[in-house]
Amino acid sequence: MILWDTPRVHAHIDALASAIAARYAAAAAPPLLIGIHTGGAWLAHALYQRLQDALDLDEPAGSVDVSFYRDDLARSGVPAQARPSQVSTSVDGREIVLVDDVLYTGRTVRAAMNELFDYGRPAAIRLAVLVTRNGRQLPIAPDFPAEMLSLEAGERIKLAGPDPLQLHLLRSPPPVHDATEPA
Repeated sequence: MILWDTPRVHAHIDALASAIAARYAAAAAPPLLIGIHTGGAWLAHALYQRLQDALDLDEPAGSVDVSFYRDDLARSGVPAQARPSQVSTSVDGREIVLVDDVLYTGRTVRAAMNELFDYGRPAAIRLAVLVTRNGRQLPIAPDFPAEMLSLEAGERIKLAGPDPLQLHLLRSPPPVHDATEPA
């Protein structure tokens, strides 16, 4: 089910771009935008297009795939869709705006920060997210939040894209009980 259509997603991206532009308008150097695969990478690219001229961005938006940095790697293995990260420059001393579509437990963002430190030591990492939802497990919060959603058990949200960008609400079917077993 489509929760947010393309115009609503773009309105939220515009709001994120405005907040980021305001934060970095007087900065000595522009930030480096890096998105977390896949939805965050799509959003980082969209933010780059909106901010390129306003902030005189000197590097294209990069992306990280946290597949090898997840804390459940030993348990679940490497996903088949793992792809290379693309960080075109050193992050040493740079302000990074890390972009993700949904902030849920905080574990994906933690994994992305671990990966970024493999590229150097950033001056700061700021977090921009399209949706913050309930269920945090780590003390991670966005610097640039778009909207907070409270979901029920069995519900999750996923950004579909890259063109068009839409936010989908997915519901897991309730567990089926065998009529011969006690519920």
